[in-house]
Amino acid sequence: MTDTIVPTSPRVVILAGGLSHERDVSLRSGRRVADALRAAGAEVTVHDVDADLVPALTQTHPDVVWPLLHGASGEDGSVRDVLELLGMRTLGTGPRASRVAWSKPIAKTVVALAGIDTPEFVTLPQSLFRELGATRVLDAITERLGLPLVVKPASGGSALGVSLVRDAADLPRAMVDCFAYGDTALIERAVTGTELAVSVIDTGDGPTALPAVEIVTDGPYDYDARYNPGRTEYFSPARLSPEVADRVGQAAVAAHVALGLEHVSRTDLIVGDDGTVWFLEVNVAPGMTETSLLPQAAEAAGFELSALYLALVRAAARV
Repeated sequence: MTDTIVPTSPRVVILAGGLSHERDVSLRSGRRVADALRAAGAEVTVHDVDADLVPALTQTHPDVVWPLLHGASGEDGSVRDVLELLGMRTLGTGPRASRVAWSKPIAKTVVALAGIDTPEFVTLPQSLFRELGATRVLDAITERLGLPLVVKPASGGSALGVSLVRDAADLPRAMVDCFAYGDTALIERAVTGTELAVSVIDTGDGPTALPAVEIVTDGPYDYDARYNPGRTEYFSPARLSPEVADRVGQAAVAAHVALGLEHVSRTDLIVGDDGTVWFLEVNVAPGMTETSLLPQAAEAAGFELSALYLALVRAAARV
């Protein structure tokens, strides 16, 4: 890292929108962060990912580009690759580590090798699923992993295409729903317990876990439950003992470090009924909407969002 003089009012381009299923969430995140940074004195432009983006960046060369793009291209490293080619300082994880985190099976494998518990799983490409015969494959899965199961796209966010399967008869439908959002399914053993989201920030002094946010919903924590107020109740900080709260924070930081993430991430965990902290997945571009989990955690920790986002920008500008 080299020391760089960061302007008092850094020029920031926020990337929001894109063409993924999560475009609307990205736009909402972009607006919220832009408003907060402007309140902190930054000069902010919000730009979509379109044919005008590269010329705009090369002409203005902002101090920092902050991709708030959710879903494919925004989180799979490809946009970040282009930003790196253009010589842009970027807030968040670089392209190579983003690709690892974007793939849920690979991310789970990496964190498991680092000693972090994650539910047993298999991955199944749609082509292989058809070639081998759905019935035989699904029977083998339920025999090995048991029930209930969680079926989700191997990459993606906002719980799109995710199903909780309690009855084997519902597994084929869950696979079809999953394949609507991706070519590969991840099927993992469902674990029960307290569902948590733990955000990690690094403003230059190393990664630090924010207070865990506990998620309580009367149904699946799906897209509607995440982004439409009323269906889900959040407890921030989570209702955990100090010892358990410390362990979940350590698990989130350990995952952040093991995966090579930078500046900001959010790890989804479950504390099992036996006290085991289970890693589910990680997000390199957490949502920043009015119902998103990282802003809730930051406020629970006593941060003023404008000041925190500006500190993240300044950390990225110093790289």
